[in-house]
Amino acid sequence: MNLAPSPMADRPLTILVSQQAADTFGEQIADLLAARPYRLITLEQQPNPDGSYDTDIAFLSRDVTGRSGKTQLAPTLLRFYEIIRASPHLALIQMSASGADRPIYAEMRARGVQVCTSTGANSGPVAQMAFTGMLMLARRMPELLESQRRHAWEPLLGARAPVDLKDQTALVVGLGAIGREIARLLRAIGMPVLGVRRGNAPDCVVDETYSFDTIDTALPRAHWVLLACPLTSLSRGLLDARRIAMLPHGARVINIARGEVLVEQDLIAALRSGQLGGAYLDVLQSEPLPTESPLWDMPNVLITPHTAGHTAGMYAAVGEIFLDNLRRFRDGDALRNPLD
Repeated sequence: MNLAPSPMADRPLTILVSQQAADTFGEQIADLLAARPYRLITLEQQPNPDGSYDTDIAFLSRDVTGRSGKTQLAPTLLRFYEIIRASPHLALIQMSASGADRPIYAEMRARGVQVCTSTGANSGPVAQMAFTGMLMLARRMPELLESQRRHAWEPLLGARAPVDLKDQTALVVGLGAIGREIARLLRAIGMPVLGVRRGNAPDCVVDETYSFDTIDTALPRAHWVLLACPLTSLSRGLLDARRIAMLPHGARVINIARGEVLVEQDLIAALRSGQLGGAYLDVLQSEPLPTESPLWDMPNVLITPHTAGHTAGMYAAVGEIFLDNLRRFRDGDALRNPLD
C-alpha cells in the first residue's frame, strides 16, 4: 500500500485524528508528508454534501476511546465510528489498543480496510500490573489491608503465612509481547513457568511449552494461571468449570487478557467453594462490571477497571507506532502490527 495517485488525485491525503493527537503529533506528521498534500481532520469535521467523508487514514487514539466499555461507548468513539463508516476511501485504521475484538474492526476489514494494532506499546506496564496483582494475592495483601482498615495488628504467621512463590508453578496463557514479559518477571523471582501458545514449539522464555489443545496436561501443575492471550475462537471460554477443577486446590487466576477468556460464573463458583484461592481481574465479561456482581465484595478478589496498560507514557508510545505506520504507508512498506 502506498500513496500513489488515486482516481481522486486532486484530493489531499486525509487523516482523521483527535484534536489532542493533532496537537501532539502534528509536526511529525508534517515532516513525514512534506512531499505530499495532506490534511488533518478531527471529529468536528463536517461531512461532504452527500454525507460522506474523505478519510483515508484514521488514528483511533486513547482520548477518542475515552471511558468506553464493551456496551457503553463514549460519544467521541461513536462519532469516530460514524465518520469511518461514511468514508468510502478509508484504507487504514491505526488502533491504540492491542486487542481487536470490537465488532467494528471485523466490519472495516470486510470492506478491505487495513487495521493495525498497537501491540507492544504497553506490554511492559500490562505485564507489571499482572505481576503486581499476583504479588498482592501471594503476599495476602487483601487480608493485610483489611487488618489495617480495622486498626488490627495481625501478622501472617502459622497457617496464614504465604507460600513461597519459588515453590509454586505459573502457567502463562499467551506468549505474545505481554505474556513473554510476564514470564520473564516470574522467572526472575525463581518461579517455574509453563507457557501456552498456538503451537507447542519450545520457547526459551518459559520452561515448558504447551498448545491450546494440550493445555489440560499443564493445568494440574499450575498454582497460578495468568491469562494474557487475545480473544479468539481458541481462547473464548477457555477457563471454565471443567478446567478450573483440574487446577490444584486453592490455585489463583490473573486475567489481563479479555473477560470472555474466563467463564465468570464458573470463576465465582470456584472462588466460593475454595477451589480457587483468589483472582486478580483487570478485564471482565461486562465492562463496567455491574454493581450487583458478587465479585466486588469477595475478599479474595482484586478488581481494576481495565486499566493495566494505562501509563503517562502510553500516548507517546502508541503515537510512535502510528507515525511508523504512516511512514510505511507512505513508502509502500509492510505495515506494523496488521491484523491477520
